[in-house]
Amino acid sequence: MAIDYSQKIPNNVNLADDRTLQRALEQWQPNFIHWWDDVGPENSTNNEVYLRTATSVDPQGWAHFDYVKMRDYRWGIFLNPADPERKVDFGDHKGEKAWQDVPGEHRANLRRIIVTQGDTEPASVEQQRHLGLTAPSLYDLRNLFQVNVEEGRHLWAMVYLLQKYFGRDGREEAAALLERTSGDANNPRILGAFNEKTPDWLAFFMFTYFTDRDGKFQLAALAESAFDPLARTTKFMLTEEAHHMFVGESGVSRVLQRTAQVMNELKTDDPALVRAAGAIDLGTIQRYLNFHYSVTIDLFGADQSSNAATFYSSGLKGRYEEGKRADDHVLKGQTYKVLEVQNGQLVEKEVPMLNALNEVLRDDFIKDSVAGVGRWNKVLEKAGIATRLTVPHKAFNRKIGALAGIKLSPDGRVVSEEEWKLKEKEWLPSPDDFAFVASLMRPVLEPGKYAAWIAPPAMGINKNPVDFEYVRFG
Repeated sequence: MAIDYSQKIPNNVNLADDRTLQRALEQWQPNFIHWWDDVGPENSTNNEVYLRTATSVDPQGWAHFDYVKMRDYRWGIFLNPADPERKVDFGDHKGEKAWQDVPGEHRANLRRIIVTQGDTEPASVEQQRHLGLTAPSLYDLRNLFQVNVEEGRHLWAMVYLLQKYFGRDGREEAAALLERTSGDANNPRILGAFNEKTPDWLAFFMFTYFTDRDGKFQLAALAESAFDPLARTTKFMLTEEAHHMFVGESGVSRVLQRTAQVMNELKTDDPALVRAAGAIDLGTIQRYLNFHYSVTIDLFGADQSSNAATFYSSGLKGRYEEGKRADDHVLKGQTYKVLEVQNGQLVEKEVPMLNALNEVLRDDFIKDSVAGVGRWNKVLEKAGIATRLTVPHKAFNRKIGALAGIKLSPDGRVVSEEEWKLKEKEWLPSPDDFAFVASLMRPVLEPGKYAAWIAPPAMGINKNPVDFEYVRFG
């Protein structure tokens, strides 16, 4: 389970035993570094950052913390240990031995799954590349950089699978992962949410809370795959992903804590007065939540999908926590309720569960997301603030599937085009909201100091104090 750092590409997959693959990955490595220099975290090359680096895939003690120059971070290839007795848990191949290679009939679909997952990893780095210039503290800057280097590591995880198991096609796809760019008009990233801007730190916290949570559920579904190298890869990615969601959840909590403090000091909930005091008003936070939540649930795909059915029946992609579900894990003949629009109204409709597996995963995500928003509300409750954040209806502001384009209020009411235009600024961030939040984005880079719009964390990283020097500038 230990990782060999003596090699040019750190790994625990005996890369030196496959010289052809090693050469291919070593040829890809300079292109990755060029991509990192070109569109990775801005002005970070010579910074020494207190980062964690994986030393093993043992969950009991897998990471080492120390100062690392961003440019010198050791990205590598880490898989969970193989279980030679592992069986497929679902679909038409249930009970068969897990695959160690790619069956020919599933080659195209597996490549598509891996490429789509791989494309999200560099995209988020690109979306966040400017944020380091406006960090609210060294603690937050360090967390941003930790997320960035690990998203880069997750790109390596997918590139390894492409190059090892998909030959020339895989090498071409690995090259293309560095050619697409988030938001590029001519060669954008594959999924819409990864072409959105992340203009400020409130957006970053919402992104890491919601969109990295989508990553958790997608990776967990892939960790069930009959293709064992993919399952082993994504299981370790999940270990790293947990910190990214922590950054989002704790970040929003700290914004709320500071906002509540200002509201109590001023004895007001007037957004203008809260803003004038340098905090982010609760209405703006709610609108950011509405936007990032709705964009993220589109990532799960169409409500009904023949591809989802094929991926499941073929054993390529399971459900979240497949082993904990009390059904036959084949699902033929079973149904699930999805929403559609009839005569301008939302109605529920029973459809074959196999075709509704995107919706099953989306509903699992929604349940998990709602629980975290409940924890945010505990911050407001503890501060004696009556307002509560809410998760909008899952048909709100959708751009994909049967619900795309329907005009719906956050509380689930179908509204006219006129009402939507009238209320959109109440429901989604406006240019004025973005301009106000942008006005707060001033870097605070002295150890122990924090921007006025966010509270300090309750504790530091790796048992260090909150005033620890998490970043040293070169």
